[in-house]
Amino acid sequence: MKIKISVDSTADFSKELLEKYNIHTIPLCVGLGDDIYLDGETINPEMIYDYVKKTKKLPKTSAVNSEQYREHFEKIFEEGYDAIIHLNLSSEMSVTHNNAKMLAEEMKNIYVIDSQTLSTGTALQAVYAAELAKSEKYSPEQIVEMVKNRIPYTQASFILDNLTYLYRGGRCNAIALLGANLLKIKPSIEVHNGKMGVGKKYIGNFQKCVMKYVKDTLERYNTPDTKRIFITHTEIDPAIVEEVKKYLKENTKFEEIYETTAGSTITSHCGANTIGILYLNDGDKI
Repeated sequence: MKIKISVDSTADFSKELLEKYNIHTIPLCVGLGDDIYLDGETINPEMIYDYVKKTKKLPKTSAVNSEQYREHFEKIFEEGYDAIIHLNLSSEMSVTHNNAKMLAEEMKNIYVIDSQTLSTGTALQAVYAAELAKSEKYSPEQIVEMVKNRIPYTQASFILDNLTYLYRGGRCNAIALLGANLLKIKPSIEVHNGKMGVGKKYIGNFQKCVMKYVKDTLERYNTPDTKRIFITHTEIDPAIVEEVKKYLKENTKFEEIYETTAGSTITSHCGANTIGILYLNDGDKI
């Protein structure tokens, strides 16, 4: 049986990794005023930064609707696949998952998974599913069950340089924004049970805070599957990314270290100077 793995664009895959793992993606929509764009296809993060700078407003993101999903899935079946396993951004963050799930109930051989995470946290699960599908050893039902077993161990977190985008998006108040700016607080954001929450707060120089976040995360979530780790970021000083890479190469046993840039949907909610390390923290159970 030929099984295709599919994700929505919030998984923040690079084009190279989509090709490497034979994963198909469907874009969410991003609105800049009255203009609607497709994440990863007709809009890029630079357009978002320019829009926010000029208007002081955030873009509006919207979910994939049922008809878009129908076209997406039908195209995959036309390519000769017998089944589709589709992974979505957490249902706690978007109705995208529910839209896909409802359509899957109408069509045959489509299996929809709520990743309960975001960005390359979803990508980690999708890559695992793609490897299982490529092996041709498992049925779609078996793959779905195996992926779901790893969802609770998806370590997805980020550190932000500032709260401007979160404030404009209504996710923090003016007092929190002012306090963070005055004290140079750099908050980390963690995903648990499908929801985002504030993690440890760091103070001082952003690059030093990033490295402290990386070390703290690795120490706290210390049973990783060392197959791979993602460094995912928005627009940021390349020197910071290189320092994170260097640290991971010298101090961990991850076989694959992937760097990806967050797409337009994720960027719309966090802004520039956001970076995270993401990996599956179930190495003791493999």
